[in-house]
Amino acid sequence: MSGRHPLITGARVTSLGTISSRVLGMLRDMAMAALFGLAGSGVMDAFVIAYRIPNLFRRLFGEGALTASYLPVLATELERDRSAAWRLVSVVLVWVSLLSAGVVLLGELVFAGMWLLWGDLPGMPLLLNLSATLLPYLVLVCLAAQLSGTLHALGHFGVPALTPVVLNVCWLAAAWLVAPLFTQDKEAQARVIAVAILLAGVLQVAVQWPVLRRRGFRFDCDHRAVWEPLRQIGRALTPMLFGLAVTQLNSFFDSVLAWGLARTPDGPERVGWLGEAVRYPLDRGAVAALYYGERLYHFPTGVLGLAVAAAIFPLLSRHAARGQRDRIGTDLSLGLRLVFCLAIPAGVGLIALAEPIVTLLFQRGQFTAEDTLRTAHVVRCYGLGVWAFCALPVAVRGFYALGDSGTPVRVGAAVVGLNLALNLTLLWPLAENGLALATSLSACVQVLVLIALFTRRDISIDWRSLRATGLRAVAASAMMAAAALAALTALPDDPSLGSGLFRVAVPVALGGAVYAAAFRLFGGRELEQLIHGVVGDE
Repeated sequence: MSGRHPLITGARVTSLGTISSRVLGMLRDMAMAALFGLAGSGVMDAFVIAYRIPNLFRRLFGEGALTASYLPVLATELERDRSAAWRLVSVVLVWVSLLSAGVVLLGELVFAGMWLLWGDLPGMPLLLNLSATLLPYLVLVCLAAQLSGTLHALGHFGVPALTPVVLNVCWLAAAWLVAPLFTQDKEAQARVIAVAILLAGVLQVAVQWPVLRRRGFRFDCDHRAVWEPLRQIGRALTPMLFGLAVTQLNSFFDSVLAWGLARTPDGPERVGWLGEAVRYPLDRGAVAALYYGERLYHFPTGVLGLAVAAAIFPLLSRHAARGQRDRIGTDLSLGLRLVFCLAIPAGVGLIALAEPIVTLLFQRGQFTAEDTLRTAHVVRCYGLGVWAFCALPVAVRGFYALGDSGTPVRVGAAVVGLNLALNLTLLWPLAENGLALATSLSACVQVLVLIALFTRRDISIDWRSLRATGLRAVAASAMMAAAALAALTALPDDPSLGSGLFRVAVPVALGGAVYAAAFRLFGGRELEQLIHGVVGDE
């Protein structure tokens, strides 16, 4: 196969938009760190958990189950009849609105009940207030995700890739400008930022609607005419929700566990509801440390893993709809190779440069040097699993393109149990680092098992090339890390912003150059394919 490949073209467009969003997202997190710090009065811990609830739905629907179940059916309808496809889009929009609104109503009632029962517990009023404020965002983000998935099916990746930029711009403006000018009370500042996120949700829907209209969409909500496609989506949706949600659910439960088992200042040393013999394993700020660590590993995951997954899934779905099983294997192998060649060095780089990166990005304002050390340890633990976090959405979509939602669900159920066992095993000796390490190890096991099980499908996967790419990436990453650490050692260490920038930029630039040269020397071609967007015969 030669010429410009649609997978690489789509991945490049999505990656460029995602890079813009991730850069703005990192700026917003820098503003949040300076404003609230890590531990502080517990505001950042409460805000993180409150935001995770609607964000969990974004992960499931924007990058997960709804898109995974909806896109193959829509691809088939687009091949068959455009009018029927528009009816399907319209009906799904209505159902997403109704179901997500129902979830919001139920959630608000639950928060009200929790307020009546446990509103006097330390930190609980702020947590419930922020959660109730942010919960309606899930309606907006689910609708935005549906519009993005539809545009992906139509081969349009630009605007969907830029919609997260809207969220980050609104959030950044609120954290950096509006909240500090509005009030000096930290809890009130957090509420201002929550309202800005709701406004961003409205704008994320608004920017995509005109693009869909220009592509020919006309609203036609005839449920009866699309009943069979709806049934196909519904049958696949429930198992896909669990199959794609494992990492997100693990992270959410980690945060709740970290909040519940963190000792408050001047509070008791022992966990009363677990017995007087059990001490608190965490201090306040553990939830925030996990959040900032996740934000750093999410950068390569979003730029590469989710970008490749977003580009590859419509392609695999079209191959499946046309019965081209050989091309499913070829493109899935290519997608995993692209992931391996960049995700492995990204993880190694995070491990090697965790402390200078956290210092540069977050250590200012209320974020102290002690906060930096706590967060850097978490980043290193997450860095071990970056390659798996990036490969997982690609591997799962390979199964879903074949209509097999059962295998990822069974593997995911086992991984949730594994993650819980690892949490309870590692939490007391390693504190929040144990939670991060458990998530990384669980993701590694999950992706390895999924790739191994794919060999049972009647599809030819180029395992030899996958193995070779992985080994080249590991060897080149080792050389990269050595060069980066050598450069870091030679640079002066002082608290100025310029020194911090050099202590990150120089090792990253040198390490990146060494990796690219070593990877090419070892025979790797995937970097050239990403740059030029061309796949040639091998």
